[in-house]
Amino acid sequence: MSLKNARELGSFFNPESIAVIGVSRESMSFGGSSFLHHWLKAGYSGRLYPINPKATEVLGLKAYPSLRALPEVPDLVMVAVRADLVPAALTECADVGARFIHVLTAGFSEIGTPEGRELEARLAAIAKERNLRIIGPNCMGPYSPASHLTAWGGIPGLDGRLGIISQSGGVTQRFTEYISSLGVGVSKAASIGNAAVLDSPDFLEFMAGDSDVDLIAVYLESIRDGRRFFDLARRVTPRKPIILLKGGESRRGAATVSSHTGRMAGDPVIWKSVFEQTGIVPVTNLQEWVDACLAFSLLPKTRGKGVFIVGGGGGNSVIFSDACIRAGLEVPTLTDRSMGRIRPFVPVAGSIAGNPLDFWGTYLVNDFLFEALNAAYEDDSIHMVVVDRLIPRIAFHSPDLTSDSFAEIVEFIQSRRQAKPTVFTIDYDGGDSDLIRQGSDLRARFCRAGIPAYPSFERAIGALARFYRYCRRFGHAAGR
Repeated sequence: MSLKNARELGSFFNPESIAVIGVSRESMSFGGSSFLHHWLKAGYSGRLYPINPKATEVLGLKAYPSLRALPEVPDLVMVAVRADLVPAALTECADVGARFIHVLTAGFSEIGTPEGRELEARLAAIAKERNLRIIGPNCMGPYSPASHLTAWGGIPGLDGRLGIISQSGGVTQRFTEYISSLGVGVSKAASIGNAAVLDSPDFLEFMAGDSDVDLIAVYLESIRDGRRFFDLARRVTPRKPIILLKGGESRRGAATVSSHTGRMAGDPVIWKSVFEQTGIVPVTNLQEWVDACLAFSLLPKTRGKGVFIVGGGGGNSVIFSDACIRAGLEVPTLTDRSMGRIRPFVPVAGSIAGNPLDFWGTYLVNDFLFEALNAAYEDDSIHMVVVDRLIPRIAFHSPDLTSDSFAEIVEFIQSRRQAKPTVFTIDYDGGDSDLIRQGSDLRARFCRAGIPAYPSFERAIGALARFYRYCRRFGHAAGR
């Protein structure tokens, strides 16, 4: 696909009119009607055209018997009819001049039958012959909060600078919900399913040239044109980080890929080489995917791997230090100047002045925390900071982090021009429902304020280690 053709894929994400072939007058189960319902709920302001030859109205919208009966050529057509009826629907799209099509329907190569593969081949042939741009089949299609094109995932969604390309609709939906709840907005997401016509390299090329996208998150199970993807990724990653979750690495996972999208997963050894040669940032699960995107979206660049650890207690400080070293980071000794700033307010008994800083006062008095952070920000051996933030436990008194205290912490970090990448860890694991509620709420508040927060130290360090390796390799600003 040429750069010019890649740019036209933007039409999927900002349509002024959408026609849906295959809507029901009664059922609101997953399909054309549910997409219409959610677009209306999200506040989509364009023109919606339900196509149903037996209906005059669907969800309060005037229904039409066919595309030919519409008063205009729709910018986007969603096809949600039975698989064997899709070729005829595509031909009708071509006849009226509609070129941008999302095929929601499943029942193609992913079902593993000759009939399914033949149907998918016909779909691709029609697209090639009639110059159609098709997402799918077997996918959730385009998503764009700025256009209120949000029939899945976070609804109405949160606009931002993240681009998403995924072969799995379910994974994409969960990811957009998860990342949006933590304050990271999505510019555009493409759930591409079987990718019979438009594949991941097409959307990678599009997002590489999209000025509204700074970071690209990709979920892949397989790929048809590996060489093109490799060449694109090598050009894109120095400017825009690519965080890639690769599915199908195990033998069982690879076997499952063929029944999900009808394609082969690819050799893990080859993918490892691709990551090393392109600078793509690999992750292994949804949590790491979200964690990395938080760091890359919200943090200023880091110039080194020295970590300053605040809080945690004596035993935790040991565990936290070990986690840093295992991840390839360092826990350096503070300079004499930094120690001179910290020692005066850290008691000799029951605390440890140094790195890690084991001092309960940082949980209780913001001024102690701020002095420690100022020391770290001015210490040349420190490049990143992790603050362990406790919340009340059963049978142990620890003051709540009040709204005023929270706001003061956020204002302090945001106002420091010399601030280095700073993240918080908020451990709310366990069976205490109140602890879980408080912890998840506090985590979300930090993230929405632009400060990454993680539910464990290990997850924070995993994200920082990936972030550091990217910054070291490409040597320029990443994130804000």
